[in-house]
Amino acid sequence: MLNREALADMHRKWRQDKVLSVYLDGRAHDFSERKLWRKHLDHAISDARRRLNGTAPEEVEAFEAAVRKVEAALAGYDQFLPDRGWVGYATSEELVHGQPVRVPMPDLVRWEEGIRVAPYVRALKQDRAVIGALVDSRRARVFEYRDGAMEEVKDLFMDAMTEDLTSISVSKRATSHSGVRGKTGTDAFQRSAEVESERLVKRLVDVLTERSGTDGLVVVGGTPEAATATVHHLPASVRHRAVERGSTSVEMSDGDVQAMLEGAASEVNQALQAELLTEVLDQARSGGKGALGPRDVELALQEARVDTLLLTRNFIRGNGDYADRLVGMAFENGTEVEELSQEGGQRLDGEAEGVAARLRYVVHR
Repeated sequence: MLNREALADMHRKWRQDKVLSVYLDGRAHDFSERKLWRKHLDHAISDARRRLNGTAPEEVEAFEAAVRKVEAALAGYDQFLPDRGWVGYATSEELVHGQPVRVPMPDLVRWEEGIRVAPYVRALKQDRAVIGALVDSRRARVFEYRDGAMEEVKDLFMDAMTEDLTSISVSKRATSHSGVRGKTGTDAFQRSAEVESERLVKRLVDVLTERSGTDGLVVVGGTPEAATATVHHLPASVRHRAVERGSTSVEMSDGDVQAMLEGAASEVNQALQAELLTEVLDQARSGGKGALGPRDVELALQEARVDTLLLTRNFIRGNGDYADRLVGMAFENGTEVEELSQEGGQRLDGEAEGVAARLRYVVHR
């Protein structure tokens, strides 16, 4: 899948060329819906052909050449698409891009100057890394989940000598009747184990901080005590992107770990979007670094003052050409773009017509 930088680069490179942009919904997996995506594609291409009636023959030829390149990219798919959506861009000369995506896409075909980028915004969050950890007093497993794929990247253990001594101390505690001397030895071993557990948590925190970078999400599971301690020791810049999932086993299967990461990441992402939206609304209403509504946001984009553009899914669906123009302007200026859905999207639709922006600076007119 594309990240924001790659999509922005494509937008800039082909902005003056005629490009066929194809978006397909691949969610149908019931046998009765086999080849449904093909029917939608054929219908959308026919509509695009009709819109070319009366245009120059070379324009029609260029369109048909682009169609053939998209068709070739889809030739390997028979009954169903391999994922929840598919996106392709083609000129008359080449297939610019053609890949499945892990989020549903609208059925859309457009032949126009430049790539139709706005519908792809919802897929950009899939490029954000989700770093997961399962931790108890003796072990920590670290996972990285990105673009639908998960791998275990670290397996940390308590110091082997301390673990051996702890096991011996537990055995002695169960069998010894020697009184104070035995108890003193057991307490020393216990303190040693506690110290080493704290070291394990600190090592884990270092790994999570490094791997999550500046925008990765963090999910911590395992025993409640160890998970809580890990989240507590994360730097503030990472902690606000983290969620705790205690009372889970360090020995969880990979499938269960992935399901946990996917669910928790969605929760964290929604919380971060809600936080960002509240900040923008408050800033805009107080005359600060915020803009609300299409008119003010477009002006700020024209002046390259936008740090982050917020659009709702409803706005993109209902205002395709205009939404694509706003996203294109954002990419020209190196601006981040966020698509809001669920509660955040409903709030932005109701309070700012589905469009808002966090600004780099304010211009007083």
